[in-house]
Amino acid sequence: MTTTVPRFEELAAPSHWRTVDFISDLHLQASEPATVAAFEHYLATTSADALFILGDLFEVWVGDDALLESGSFEARACAALKAAAQRRAVYFMHGNRDFLAGTAFLQHCGLTGLADPTVLVFGTERFVLSHGDLLCLQDVEYQQFRVQARSAPWQQQFLAQPLATRRAQARGIRQESEARKQSGAVYADVDGPAAAAWLQAAGAHTLIHGHTHRPADHALAPGLQRVVLSDWDAAALPPRLETLRLSGAGLERLPLAPMCK
Repeated sequence: MTTTVPRFEELAAPSHWRTVDFISDLHLQASEPATVAAFEHYLATTSADALFILGDLFEVWVGDDALLESGSFEARACAALKAAAQRRAVYFMHGNRDFLAGTAFLQHCGLTGLADPTVLVFGTERFVLSHGDLLCLQDVEYQQFRVQARSAPWQQQFLAQPLATRRAQARGIRQESEARKQSGAVYADVDGPAAAAWLQAAGAHTLIHGHTHRPADHALAPGLQRVVLSDWDAAALPPRLETLRLSGAGLERLPLAPMCK
């Protein structure tokens, strides 16, 4: 499967930003309280001037009306986001699990929506930011579903169902995903030539993305690289909790300590 180079939105970091954090693939859910606690602690204590969430913050997002459900997990998570957004700029990019997060979610939490992909201009450097799923070209079945699920008719039809029905469908999706992981299925990785083409078109040297759950730095071509964010799982041994920090000194991976509640 081939892809065309997309249109890049551009965001220039204000001059007062000294540090910027990137995270993705936390897959927050009520059944993983240790990861949720680590996220809440991180939001309350990070010294970053801005935070970029590059998709799959939630294991699944079934619609913004979940925020109106008294005592819902979504409402708790968004309360932590709202408090964090009052202290620093917080940007949110859709992933393949939370692509239904809409305007009401962003407004409720005080977040700024981020197009996929976006070029971040930080000082004299340009960075391409993406969730990463668009570049997994070998996963043809997923790419076909992605086009369908991002269409207005599909979303309208799904969101027209009762919230309880959508939650039940989400549980089924999670069970299927877990069964696939347990089977040892190999997921497609980012296509290197396509990633390099993105960088060249954007006039950037570094692509920062998540989605693959394979944190590493990859050289794509002379002067071009992609940096893969870590997923989060506080219950793993050892725990996987990490942010990627950008400062005047460059990019640095910062491991976080798990929190117990």
